[in-house]
Amino acid sequence: MAKLRFWLGVIAWKLFHRARFSKSLLSLPHVDVLADINLNLLHCYGIRGVILDLDNTVVSEDDRYLSPGAEAWIETAKHSAFKLVILTNGHRQARIRFWSNRLGVSAIHPARKPFPKAFRQALKRMELKPHQVVVIGDSFHTDKLGAWLIGCSMIQVSSLPHPKRSWERMIGRFVHRAYPHDRALWTVNDVDISC
Repeated sequence: MAKLRFWLGVIAWKLFHRARFSKSLLSLPHVDVLADINLNLLHCYGIRGVILDLDNTVVSEDDRYLSPGAEAWIETAKHSAFKLVILTNGHRQARIRFWSNRLGVSAIHPARKPFPKAFRQALKRMELKPHQVVVIGDSFHTDKLGAWLIGCSMIQVSSLPHPKRSWERMIGRFVHRAYPHDRALWTVNDVDISC
């Protein structure tokens, strides 16, 4: 009960002090895939770090689909001196380790998003302030809310196709953007990730 009161107080404080958090926030519209995000534009906004969601943003939860151009975008971001950290609520450690190694980006898991603790760990690991970091993810209730609570900008991407959980069948359209039917999907069938 005390935790609930604490978080309601945090949300109320942020609502009444919106100006403090809206000055530096990036006002980019949502995009379909990670590769659609312009790194030069992020740099112009003063962004130096990226907190990246893994599940259904870079790769689908069932490891069936890979976001088109995601690996190349991450490599370009690293070569452009952006600091990256993967923040995932996933619990399958071997899978997360596999993708972290494949992408060359450290991961914090399970992050328990939207709670700020893991976001703070990511900021500390990157040695950056919240206004210098953008959170990129597919989910409103974890990624966007967590970014808002910590004071970071956020870009929401379309959620890669994945097996829907029961709650997603009921309210998923309110927290995720469906992957557009006219966009290509890359399948992940050349790697063995049996976790």
